[in-house]
Amino acid sequence: MPNALKPIVRYSVQPQSPEAHRFHVRCMIPDPDPAGQVLCLPSWIPGSYLVRDFAKHVIEVHAHGDSGEAAVHRVDKRTIRCDAVSGPLLVEYTVHAFDSSVRKAYLDERRGFFNGSSLLYLPQGKEDQPCQLELRRPPDSAFADWRAATGLTPDQVDAAGFGVYRAANYAELIDHPVEIGAFEQLPFDVDGIPHAVVLSGRYRVDADRLKTDLTAICAAQRELFGGEPPLDRYLFLTNVVGSGYGGLEHRNSCALICSREDLPRDDGPRDKRYRGFLGLCSHEYFHLWNVKRIRPQAFAESDLAAEAYTRDLWHYEGVTSYYDNLFLRRAGLIDDQEYLDLLAADATRVQRTPGRAVQSLADASFEAWTKFYQPDSNTPNATVSYYVKGALAALCVDLHLRLHAGQSLDAAMRLLWERNGRDGTPVPEGGLEAIIVELAGENAPPLDEWLRGTGELPLAELLAEFGIEATRRAATSATDEGGATQAPALRGYTGLVLRGAHVALVRSGTTGQLAGLSGGDELVAIDGVRCGANAQKLLDALRAGQCVEVHYFRDDELHRCSLHVTDAPQDTWVLRPAEADEAQRARRAAWLGRAE
Repeated sequence: MPNALKPIVRYSVQPQSPEAHRFHVRCMIPDPDPAGQVLCLPSWIPGSYLVRDFAKHVIEVHAHGDSGEAAVHRVDKRTIRCDAVSGPLLVEYTVHAFDSSVRKAYLDERRGFFNGSSLLYLPQGKEDQPCQLELRRPPDSAFADWRAATGLTPDQVDAAGFGVYRAANYAELIDHPVEIGAFEQLPFDVDGIPHAVVLSGRYRVDADRLKTDLTAICAAQRELFGGEPPLDRYLFLTNVVGSGYGGLEHRNSCALICSREDLPRDDGPRDKRYRGFLGLCSHEYFHLWNVKRIRPQAFAESDLAAEAYTRDLWHYEGVTSYYDNLFLRRAGLIDDQEYLDLLAADATRVQRTPGRAVQSLADASFEAWTKFYQPDSNTPNATVSYYVKGALAALCVDLHLRLHAGQSLDAAMRLLWERNGRDGTPVPEGGLEAIIVELAGENAPPLDEWLRGTGELPLAELLAEFGIEATRRAATSATDEGGATQAPALRGYTGLVLRGAHVALVRSGTTGQLAGLSGGDELVAIDGVRCGANAQKLLDALRAGQCVEVHYFRDDELHRCSLHVTDAPQDTWVLRPAEADEAQRARRAAWLGRAE
């Protein structure tokens, strides 16, 4: 039966009680299973590799047919079954929504937000049926100024965005988050396509500057892929808070959370925080291609009920992380040195992660479900980030291809788009790796070593061929992220990473670990001086060769140990342009300029 003739599954979502954080949801199934309809919620959402069990927030489920109420039975944690009814089946329920992240649902007197995976049950057997979603206003007149914003295709909506939207199927339906509230919308065009930043929360912003900068980033990325894909619109749904950072990609939108200080307020230099926000926007926008359309086969085949395993997250997240800041440079928003400082910060983060010598990028990808997204105090000692090290591996691939094969990562991504992304054909495991080898032939980079080994990446050697000097130095403070500095280096090192007076991490193989200190310990005194907010200052004052007594609480028991201080390691990267010949300068310009 053609899609247009299939019965339509109709959903209705209304903020029922903002002060109690509850959405009311109705699901009308016109042709329920005559043996009893089974419905299920996803357990995770693509782009977030952790089982989150959205169904735990569902309460008060009722079902009705033409013949009256139908019994509802729990099948498992995410599945219900409704007894057979005559006529259409209506399932009504309430969802508690108080998760302010970009992954679930949130509702209070200020705003509402949801991903469809958090609220909308899938009737089994109806996966390919078209869907309608009606967004209804809150019933209280106090919310008369609220509006709705979503990338879903509108069918019949009012000027405020409330009304009926459509989707070709359930997968499309849940891939369009919804923002509701008295938000501000900042529109801009890229290649004739309407884009907008939707801002919710308390903030001050230089709207023109933000729109101008995002226009440049989006245009540069679309140029890489030849102006594709065609879009009706794109939305940056942004929740502005006191302290927060994160994003989640979708088909023609992304959900973001940022701090007030991350937004631009004047025409001064783009400060570190604003550059970070632009990098976040760039990252999620690049997912428009890499993940949403260049899709891993493991995710395309998943029903979102259980983990979908792949060893290629270095490609889907690491490559995206490589390009996010690179496109700030290609868009002309930062200069060469600012970009190199961002690269140095990434290299420093990896250098300070002992887990880089324990876990390969492929294993980090595969184990994301149990390790990266469920961190504890030992995580940096046992794992490496496929985002950050993946970005550095992508950098090495790009530089190697440019230097030895007359190719680039740009070319590989374009070929992957042509073969898989344009028509949505899922990418098999190792798909990008195979294309890199195909393009480079006998000059291919040693991908097996870089992706499945735990050795160091050849950053300095490759960067030198592009006229970039890469060196390492000791850190100057606990907040030193890398780059050139005139500040003096730390005089000692213990391997302790503090959060206030508490130990957040003890790096493996350091004297802090040998002393028996562990994550969660609360420092009481260092060398006889009481600790508190001054704990980091006391640590920074220690000199190599000292041995000090440390008192600390573990749970409610007082302990003490002897802590030896060693020389600070050379774990902080500095990247800067160096004297270069004509060929090196040309390679650097091609790499950092607009996509060739």
